[in-house]
Amino acid sequence: MAREIVKPLWTLFSAIFLIYLVNGAAQPQVPCYFIFGDSLSDNGNNNPLLTLAKANFPPYGIDFPRGPTGRFSNGRNLVDAVAELLGLDNYIPPFATARGMELLKGVNYASGSAGIRNETGRQTGQIISMDMQLQNHQSIVKQIASFWGNNDSSAEEYLGKCIYTVGMGTNDYILNYFVSLSSTSLQYTPDQYARVLVEQYSQQLRTLYNFGARKIVLFGLGPLGSIPYEVAACGTKGSSCVSYINNAVQIFNWRLISLVQELNSNLRNAKFIYIDYYGIGSSYALSQGSLISNVSCCEVKGGACIAFQIPCRNRTQYIFWDGIHPTEATNVVIAARAYKAKFLTDAFPYDINRLAQPS
Repeated sequence: MAREIVKPLWTLFSAIFLIYLVNGAAQPQVPCYFIFGDSLSDNGNNNPLLTLAKANFPPYGIDFPRGPTGRFSNGRNLVDAVAELLGLDNYIPPFATARGMELLKGVNYASGSAGIRNETGRQTGQIISMDMQLQNHQSIVKQIASFWGNNDSSAEEYLGKCIYTVGMGTNDYILNYFVSLSSTSLQYTPDQYARVLVEQYSQQLRTLYNFGARKIVLFGLGPLGSIPYEVAACGTKGSSCVSYINNAVQIFNWRLISLVQELNSNLRNAKFIYIDYYGIGSSYALSQGSLISNVSCCEVKGGACIAFQIPCRNRTQYIFWDGIHPTEATNVVIAARAYKAKFLTDAFPYDINRLAQPS
């Protein structure tokens, strides 16, 4: 048993050491970092909204210095860990509270339950879809341009040096396509749905490019069929149901890789990269045999932690914090491999570290 515990802890400590090693550099690798996504990246944008998709209460944030902030994790989320690896002094503020000169360091627009499609996640209440996040970013770009006296060329040069991460699509499956008798599942086969999703995503990413983004990280979808929320939903259908969900997700991921190739070929100075969240997450879970991956650390209802309940104590031993979201330990490992690829398949055509290098 002692050996089983040491192995995952060593992997976690190695990832944390990489973060602190990079963060010790005198200057950050990039001047700013902009974040688009869902609850895997949300750090407080949903707090003021009328929505069930919130994480601003205990036990969320139990391991975060500021406690519950709206992060869907026990501690840092994925983009927090990426920000550290990029050497940034502070975590990127949410759009809901970002003001003044701090906008120059970047903004987090992510919203829990949000998706590529505007109707995705509406059953939870108010959300900020990808289209709405782009509208919010457009307003921030205008403010940034004003810092240079509305000199568009200076603002464009600055924004072109920043890193942008986009992680969308998870909710388009778990809160849309795989919802019982949803209109999208009745209308599309998995292949057709992946195609229309990526086509809409492509237009959104081109809009982001037109707002000055040049270094853009696209996170693929994880093995959604294997998350505790979907495993429980599959029930007696078992492994065939899990496989069906995971296979559908992989169709989306394959199309996303092709989109990266297309955008890099057709958009001038564009540098899109794809992070294989599915492969990284799966290989991490398989390589750490003693980790608990079939249940969540906190007690859940509908996939979310039940407020004020006491979670598990050995949180570094769990892949999932609640029914959907990873623990801080998992986030740190995935971020480390996205930043510095361990295998060639982790990132395409290269990793975040290389993307962050001066052009």
